[in-house]
Amino acid sequence: MTVTLADVAARARVSPATVSRVLNGNYPVAEATRERVLRAVDELDYVLNGPASSLAAATSDLVGILVNDIADPFFGIIAGAAQSAIGASASGRAGGEKLAVVCNTGGSPERELMYLTLLQRQRAAAVVLTGGSFEDPAHVAATTAKLARLAEAGTRVVLCGRPPVPGDTTAATLAFDNRGGARKLTQHLLGLGHRRIGHIMGPERYTTTRHRLEGHRSALAAAGLGDAPTVHAPYERTAGYEAARELLRRDPDLTAIVAASDTVALGACAALRDLGRSIPGDVSVTGFDDLPFAIDTAPALTTVRLPLQEAGHRAGLLATGAEAVPDGGVATIEAELVVRDSTAPPRG
Repeated sequence: MTVTLADVAARARVSPATVSRVLNGNYPVAEATRERVLRAVDELDYVLNGPASSLAAATSDLVGILVNDIADPFFGIIAGAAQSAIGASASGRAGGEKLAVVCNTGGSPERELMYLTLLQRQRAAAVVLTGGSFEDPAHVAATTAKLARLAEAGTRVVLCGRPPVPGDTTAATLAFDNRGGARKLTQHLLGLGHRRIGHIMGPERYTTTRHRLEGHRSALAAAGLGDAPTVHAPYERTAGYEAARELLRRDPDLTAIVAASDTVALGACAALRDLGRSIPGDVSVTGFDDLPFAIDTAPALTTVRLPLQEAGHRAGLLATGAEAVPDGGVATIEAELVVRDSTAPPRG
Protein backbone atom coordinates (compact mmCIF):
# COMPACT_ATOMS: atom_id res chain seq x y z
CA MET A 1 0.00 0.00 0.00
CA THR A 2 1.32 3.43 -0.96
CA VAL A 3 2.31 5.64 1.97
CA THR A 4 0.94 9.17 1.68
CA LEU A 5 2.00 12.51 3.06
CA ALA A 6 -1.05 12.35 5.34
CA ASP A 7 0.23 9.04 6.78
CA VAL A 8 3.53 10.70 7.63
CA ALA A 9 1.70 13.63 9.23
CA ALA A 10 -0.35 11.28 11.38
CA ARG A 11 2.73 9.34 12.50
CA ALA A 12 4.63 12.53 13.34
CA ARG A 13 1.55 14.14 14.98
CA VAL A 14 1.75 17.27 12.81
CA SER A 15 -0.26 18.73 9.96
CA PRO A 16 0.37 17.71 6.31
CA ALA A 17 1.47 21.30 5.69
CA THR A 18 4.23 20.91 8.28
CA VAL A 19 5.42 17.68 6.65
CA SER A 20 5.55 19.49 3.31
CA ARG A 21 7.56 22.34 4.81
CA VAL A 22 10.10 19.93 6.31
CA LEU A 23 10.54 17.95 3.11
CA ASN A 24 10.73 20.97 0.83
CA GLY A 25 12.91 22.98 3.19
CA ASN A 26 11.14 26.19 2.19
CA TYR A 27 9.87 27.33 5.61
CA PRO A 28 11.48 27.33 9.08
CA VAL A 29 10.33 24.49 11.34
CA ALA A 30 11.34 23.79 14.94
CA GLU A 31 14.23 21.30 15.11
CA ALA A 32 12.33 18.86 17.33
CA THR A 33 9.41 18.87 14.90
CA ARG A 34 11.72 18.43 11.94
CA GLU A 35 13.39 15.40 13.53
CA ARG A 36 9.98 13.86 14.32
CA VAL A 37 8.85 14.27 10.72
CA LEU A 38 12.05 12.80 9.28
CA ARG A 39 11.84 9.87 11.68
CA ALA A 40 8.28 9.19 10.47
CA VAL A 41 9.47 9.37 6.84
CA ASP A 42 12.11 6.72 7.54
CA GLU A 43 9.81 4.49 9.59
CA LEU A 44 7.10 4.52 6.91
CA ASP A 45 9.59 4.41 4.01
CA TYR A 46 7.76 7.35 2.48
CA VAL A 47 8.72 8.12 -1.12
CA LEU A 48 8.87 11.79 -2.00
CA ASN A 49 7.79 12.98 -5.40
CA GLY A 50 10.84 13.35 -7.63
CA PRO A 51 11.61 16.43 -9.72
CA ALA A 52 8.64 18.20 -11.22
CA SER A 53 9.55 16.86 -14.67
CA SER A 54 8.99 13.30 -13.46
CA LEU A 55 5.52 13.83 -12.00
CA ALA A 56 3.84 13.01 -15.28
CA ALA A 57 5.34 9.54 -15.36
CA ALA A 58 5.72 6.59 -13.02
CA THR A 59 9.49 6.92 -13.19
CA SER A 60 12.03 9.58 -14.03
CA ASP A 61 14.87 9.43 -16.58
CA LEU A 62 17.38 8.62 -13.83
CA VAL A 63 19.36 5.36 -13.61
CA GLY A 64 21.55 4.65 -10.57
CA ILE A 65 24.63 2.43 -10.84
CA LEU A 66 25.92 1.39 -7.40
CA VAL A 67 29.60 0.44 -7.06
CA ASN A 68 31.82 -0.33 -4.08
CA ASP A 69 34.79 1.71 -5.32
CA ILE A 70 34.80 3.62 -8.59
CA ALA A 71 38.63 3.83 -8.40
CA ASP A 72 38.82 0.02 -8.60
CA PRO A 73 39.08 -1.01 -12.29
CA PHE A 74 36.71 -3.92 -11.62
CA PHE A 75 33.87 -1.52 -10.84
CA GLY A 76 35.01 1.20 -13.23
CA ILE A 77 34.87 -1.15 -16.23
CA ILE A 78 31.40 -2.47 -15.32
CA ALA A 79 30.01 1.00 -14.59
CA GLY A 80 31.49 2.53 -17.74
CA ALA A 81 30.09 -0.22 -19.96
CA ALA A 82 26.67 -0.03 -18.29
CA GLN A 83 26.56 3.75 -18.64
CA SER A 84 27.47 3.57 -22.33
CA ALA A 85 24.80 0.94 -23.00
CA ILE A 86 22.19 2.99 -21.15
CA GLY A 87 23.03 6.08 -23.17
CA ALA A 88 23.04 4.23 -26.48
CA SER A 89 19.89 2.19 -26.03
CA ALA A 90 17.51 4.35 -24.02
CA SER A 91 15.59 7.48 -24.80
CA GLY A 92 13.79 9.68 -22.30
CA ARG A 93 10.38 11.25 -22.74
CA ALA A 94 11.94 14.12 -24.70
CA GLY A 95 13.94 11.74 -26.88
CA GLY A 96 17.24 12.18 -25.02
CA GLU A 97 19.44 9.79 -23.11
CA LYS A 98 18.78 8.47 -19.65
CA LEU A 99 20.82 10.13 -16.92
CA ALA A 100 23.05 7.37 -15.54
CA VAL A 101 24.56 8.31 -12.16
CA VAL A 102 27.34 6.29 -10.52
CA CYS A 103 26.90 6.00 -6.73
CA ASN A 104 30.07 5.09 -4.82
CA THR A 105 29.21 3.16 -1.64
CA GLY A 106 32.76 2.70 -0.39
CA GLY A 107 31.78 -0.86 0.49
CA SER A 108 29.39 0.40 3.18
CA PRO A 109 26.12 -1.58 3.46
CA GLU A 110 24.49 1.44 5.12
CA ARG A 111 25.49 3.71 2.25
CA GLU A 112 24.19 1.18 -0.27
CA LEU A 113 20.76 1.29 1.39
CA MET A 114 20.92 5.08 1.55
CA TYR A 115 21.52 5.34 -2.20
CA LEU A 116 18.68 2.90 -2.89
CA THR A 117 16.38 5.08 -0.77
CA LEU A 118 17.45 8.24 -2.59
CA LEU A 119 16.91 6.59 -5.97
CA GLN A 120 13.51 5.35 -4.79
CA ARG A 121 12.54 8.88 -3.80
CA GLN A 122 13.65 10.16 -7.21
CA ARG A 123 11.52 7.47 -8.90
CA ALA A 124 14.54 6.11 -10.77
CA ALA A 125 13.84 4.26 -14.00
CA ALA A 126 16.37 1.60 -13.01
CA VAL A 127 19.04 0.70 -10.48
CA VAL A 128 22.09 -1.47 -11.19
CA LEU A 129 23.87 -3.00 -8.18
CA THR A 130 27.37 -4.31 -8.92
CA GLY A 131 29.82 -6.56 -7.08
CA GLY A 132 29.32 -8.79 -4.07
CA SER A 133 26.73 -8.15 -1.40
CA PHE A 134 27.17 -7.94 2.37
CA GLU A 135 25.99 -11.10 4.14
CA ASP A 136 24.20 -9.91 7.25
CA PRO A 137 20.60 -11.03 7.97
CA ALA A 138 19.38 -7.53 8.83
CA HIS A 139 21.01 -6.01 5.74
CA VAL A 140 19.71 -8.77 3.47
CA ALA A 141 16.17 -8.26 4.81
CA ALA A 142 16.39 -4.49 4.38
CA THR A 143 17.79 -4.81 0.85
CA THR A 144 15.13 -7.33 -0.18
CA ALA A 145 12.37 -5.03 1.09
CA LYS A 146 13.91 -2.00 -0.61
CA LEU A 147 14.26 -3.74 -3.98
CA ALA A 148 10.66 -4.92 -3.75
CA ARG A 149 9.47 -1.35 -3.14
CA LEU A 150 11.50 -0.11 -6.09
CA ALA A 151 10.06 -2.78 -8.37
CA GLU A 152 6.52 -2.04 -7.20
CA ALA A 153 7.04 1.60 -8.21
CA GLY A 154 8.12 0.59 -11.72
CA THR A 155 11.91 0.73 -11.27
CA ARG A 156 13.89 -1.97 -13.08
CA VAL A 157 16.37 -3.69 -10.77
CA VAL A 158 19.54 -5.28 -12.16
CA LEU A 159 22.22 -7.16 -10.19
CA CYS A 160 25.57 -7.42 -11.98
CA GLY A 161 28.33 -9.58 -10.58
CA ARG A 162 26.38 -10.63 -7.51
CA PRO A 163 24.08 -13.55 -6.73
CA PRO A 164 20.31 -13.12 -6.42
CA VAL A 165 19.07 -11.56 -3.19
CA PRO A 166 17.43 -14.35 -1.11
CA GLY A 167 13.68 -14.04 -1.32
CA ASP A 168 13.74 -11.43 -4.09
CA THR A 169 11.95 -12.23 -7.35
CA THR A 170 12.04 -8.77 -8.90
CA ALA A 171 15.64 -8.34 -10.07
CA ALA A 172 17.34 -9.40 -13.30
CA THR A 173 20.61 -11.02 -12.20
CA LEU A 174 23.93 -11.47 -14.00
CA ALA A 175 25.91 -13.64 -11.56
CA PHE A 176 29.63 -14.34 -11.98
CA ASP A 177 30.68 -17.96 -11.45
CA ASN A 178 33.14 -17.08 -8.69
CA ARG A 179 33.13 -20.59 -7.25
CA GLY A 180 33.91 -22.20 -10.60
CA GLY A 181 36.65 -19.70 -11.42
CA ALA A 182 38.35 -20.16 -8.06
CA ARG A 183 38.13 -23.93 -8.36
CA LYS A 184 39.83 -23.84 -11.80
CA LEU A 185 42.60 -21.64 -10.41
CA THR A 186 43.42 -23.93 -7.51
CA GLN A 187 43.20 -27.00 -9.75
CA HIS A 188 45.78 -25.34 -11.99
CA LEU A 189 48.18 -24.87 -9.06
CA LEU A 190 47.58 -28.42 -7.83
CA GLY A 191 48.25 -29.72 -11.34
CA LEU A 192 51.63 -27.96 -11.28
CA GLY A 193 52.47 -29.83 -8.08
CA HIS A 194 51.79 -27.15 -5.45
CA ARG A 195 50.62 -28.38 -2.07
CA ARG A 196 51.53 -25.46 0.23
CA ILE A 197 49.16 -22.76 -1.02
CA GLY A 198 48.25 -19.57 0.87
CA HIS A 199 45.07 -17.60 0.22
CA ILE A 200 44.53 -13.84 0.38
CA MET A 201 40.77 -13.50 0.30
CA GLY A 202 38.56 -10.41 0.21
CA PRO A 203 36.70 -8.91 3.19
CA GLU A 204 34.71 -11.35 5.28
CA ARG A 205 30.89 -11.51 5.11
CA TYR A 206 30.73 -10.70 1.39
CA THR A 207 29.26 -13.10 -1.15
CA THR A 208 32.20 -12.80 -3.55
CA THR A 209 34.68 -13.69 -0.79
CA ARG A 210 32.67 -16.67 0.40
CA HIS A 211 32.03 -18.07 -3.06
CA ARG A 212 35.66 -17.80 -4.18
CA LEU A 213 36.90 -19.35 -0.94
CA GLU A 214 34.40 -22.19 -1.36
CA GLY A 215 35.72 -22.80 -4.87
CA HIS A 216 39.33 -22.93 -3.68
CA ARG A 217 38.48 -25.24 -0.81
CA SER A 218 36.46 -27.61 -3.00
CA ALA A 219 39.52 -28.11 -5.22
CA LEU A 220 41.75 -28.72 -2.20
CA ALA A 221 39.28 -31.19 -0.74
CA ALA A 222 39.04 -33.09 -4.04
CA ALA A 223 42.84 -33.44 -3.92
CA GLY A 224 42.68 -34.77 -0.35
CA LEU A 225 44.11 -31.60 1.19
CA GLY A 226 42.84 -29.58 4.14
CA ASP A 227 42.13 -25.88 4.21
CA ALA A 228 45.04 -23.62 3.29
CA PRO A 229 46.22 -20.69 5.45
CA THR A 230 43.97 -17.71 4.70
CA VAL A 231 44.17 -13.97 5.34
CA HIS A 232 41.22 -11.66 4.67
CA ALA A 233 42.02 -8.23 3.27
CA PRO A 234 40.44 -5.36 1.28
CA TYR A 235 40.77 -5.40 -2.51
CA GLU A 236 43.77 -3.06 -2.42
CA ARG A 237 47.43 -3.31 -3.41
CA THR A 238 48.71 -2.32 0.03
CA ALA A 239 46.44 -4.90 1.64
CA GLY A 240 47.86 -7.57 -0.68
CA TYR A 241 51.38 -6.56 0.30
CA GLU A 242 50.74 -6.90 4.05
CA ALA A 243 48.68 -10.07 3.66
CA ALA A 244 51.42 -11.82 1.67
CA ARG A 245 53.98 -11.01 4.36
CA GLU A 246 51.57 -12.37 6.99
CA LEU A 247 51.09 -15.62 5.06
CA LEU A 248 54.84 -16.13 4.80
CA ARG A 249 55.21 -15.44 8.52
CA ARG A 250 52.70 -18.21 9.14
CA ASP A 251 54.29 -20.62 6.65
CA PRO A 252 57.71 -19.63 5.24
CA ASP A 253 57.62 -22.66 2.92
CA LEU A 254 54.57 -21.63 0.90
CA THR A 255 55.08 -22.27 -2.81
CA ALA A 256 51.99 -20.45 -4.11
CA ILE A 257 49.74 -17.53 -3.16
CA VAL A 258 46.20 -17.16 -4.43
CA ALA A 259 45.15 -13.49 -4.34
CA ALA A 260 41.59 -12.22 -4.12
CA SER A 261 42.00 -9.96 -7.16
CA ASP A 262 44.63 -8.82 -9.65
CA THR A 263 45.13 -5.63 -7.63
CA VAL A 264 45.77 -7.63 -4.46
CA ALA A 265 48.14 -9.87 -6.45
CA LEU A 266 50.23 -6.82 -7.38
CA GLY A 267 50.79 -6.11 -3.70
CA ALA A 268 51.62 -9.74 -2.99
CA CYS A 269 54.23 -9.74 -5.78
CA ALA A 270 55.82 -6.58 -4.37
CA ALA A 271 56.04 -8.18 -0.93
CA LEU A 272 57.69 -11.28 -2.33
CA ARG A 273 60.28 -9.22 -4.18
CA ASP A 274 61.06 -7.23 -1.04
CA LEU A 275 61.55 -10.53 0.81
CA GLY A 276 63.95 -11.76 -1.84
CA ARG A 277 61.55 -14.34 -3.30
CA SER A 278 61.36 -14.79 -7.06
CA ILE A 279 58.09 -15.20 -8.99
CA PRO A 280 57.36 -17.91 -9.99
CA GLY A 281 60.71 -19.54 -9.11
CA ASP A 282 60.18 -19.43 -5.36
CA VAL A 283 56.46 -18.62 -5.12
CA SER A 284 53.76 -18.72 -7.79
CA VAL A 285 51.12 -15.97 -7.62
CA THR A 286 47.62 -15.82 -9.09
CA GLY A 287 45.02 -13.08 -9.32
CA PHE A 288 41.35 -12.89 -10.21
CA ASP A 289 39.28 -10.77 -12.69
CA ASP A 290 41.91 -10.31 -15.49
CA LEU A 291 42.02 -6.54 -15.27
CA PRO A 292 43.74 -4.76 -18.21
CA PHE A 293 47.11 -4.47 -16.44
CA ALA A 294 47.34 -8.20 -15.58
CA ILE A 295 49.02 -9.11 -18.87
CA ASP A 296 51.57 -6.29 -18.52
CA THR A 297 52.89 -7.14 -15.05
CA ALA A 298 56.32 -8.72 -14.73
CA PRO A 299 55.83 -11.62 -14.84
CA ALA A 300 52.44 -11.59 -16.58
CA LEU A 301 49.75 -12.66 -14.12
CA THR A 302 47.94 -15.98 -14.16
CA THR A 303 44.36 -15.13 -13.28
CA VAL A 304 40.66 -15.79 -13.87
CA ARG A 305 39.02 -13.73 -16.58
CA LEU A 306 35.60 -12.29 -15.86
CA PRO A 307 33.99 -10.57 -18.88
CA LEU A 308 33.48 -7.27 -17.05
CA GLN A 309 32.90 -5.16 -20.16
CA GLU A 310 30.31 -7.54 -21.55
CA ALA A 311 28.58 -7.95 -18.20
CA GLY A 312 28.34 -4.19 -17.70
CA HIS A 313 26.98 -3.75 -21.22
CA ARG A 314 24.30 -6.38 -20.63
CA ALA A 315 23.40 -4.78 -17.30
CA GLY A 316 22.87 -1.45 -19.06
CA LEU A 317 20.62 -3.07 -21.68
CA LEU A 318 18.60 -4.81 -18.96
CA ALA A 319 18.26 -1.49 -17.10
CA THR A 320 16.65 0.15 -20.12
CA GLY A 321 14.57 -2.85 -21.18
CA ALA A 322 16.60 -3.27 -24.39
CA GLU A 323 17.46 -6.86 -23.38
CA ALA A 324 14.95 -9.39 -22.10
CA VAL A 325 15.29 -10.65 -18.53
CA PRO A 326 17.00 -14.09 -18.57
CA ASP A 327 14.90 -17.20 -17.98
CA GLY A 328 14.25 -17.54 -14.27
CA GLY A 329 15.64 -14.05 -13.75
CA VAL A 330 19.25 -15.24 -13.44
CA ALA A 331 22.07 -15.69 -15.97
CA THR A 332 25.37 -17.20 -14.79
CA ILE A 333 28.46 -15.69 -16.44
CA GLU A 334 31.30 -18.16 -16.81
CA ALA A 335 34.81 -17.52 -15.50
CA GLU A 336 37.83 -18.46 -17.65
CA LEU A 337 41.25 -19.55 -16.40
CA VAL A 338 44.06 -17.56 -18.06
CA VAL A 339 47.51 -19.09 -17.53
CA ARG A 340 50.49 -16.75 -17.85
CA ASP A 341 54.04 -16.53 -16.48
CA SER A 342 53.44 -15.97 -12.75
CA THR A 343 52.82 -19.67 -12.08
CA ALA A 344 55.17 -22.63 -12.51
CA PRO A 345 55.89 -25.97 -10.82
CA PRO A 346 57.44 -25.64 -7.33
CA ARG A 347 61.17 -26.19 -7.04
CA GLY A 348 62.42 -29.55 -5.94
